[in-house]
Amino acid sequence: MQRYFSTVAKNYLTSCKILSRRNDIRSISRQCDVFINHRGVDTKRNIAGLLYDHFTRIGLHPFLDSKNMKPGDKLFGEIEEGIRSCKVGIAVFSPRYCESYFCLHELALMVENKKKIIPIFVDVRPSQLRVEYSHNCPDKELQRFNWALGEAKYTVGLTFDSINGDWSELLRKASNAVVDNLIDGGGRKMPDN
Repeated sequence: MQRYFSTVAKNYLTSCKILSRRNDIRSISRQCDVFINHRGVDTKRNIAGLLYDHFTRIGLHPFLDSKNMKPGDKLFGEIEEGIRSCKVGIAVFSPRYCESYFCLHELALMVENKKKIIPIFVDVRPSQLRVEYSHNCPDKELQRFNWALGEAKYTVGLTFDSINGDWSELLRKASNAVVDNLIDGGGRKMPDN
């Protein structure tokens, strides 16, 4: 019971911190504050959806394909615009993330556009993430994906165990990381290669 009240108190303090910084956040462009990159079959109905709802509740403008796109939208066009306009990207890595061309393409776009990326490793360790060779994917694309994956998995992020993890703690940590990066400018600080 004490752990529950401790978590509630931390969440309340986080909400107060976010609300006190709301004026700073409002000065940021409203197109897209945070782009949520994820493997839909693994995380759309839990972590990705919860992050989207949480960010919306605290006054941010997140991009999540299933929430922001409507029938008739051009898949790559809308997603690429969301990535270009976002200030921060969240990459939700899951055990089957690297099996998705779309996930890796979005990740590569975030890295190429020098977005600040906050990795969340869900039920997977960074060392387990690998781009597998596919005869359907050109070598140049595979190299691009490997480079982007390397950039992201060697970035300090959050880890989460979906069975035993504290969901509210994950949301608190993720929102703190996003808000801090939005206020600090959100631009990825990495050398040009």
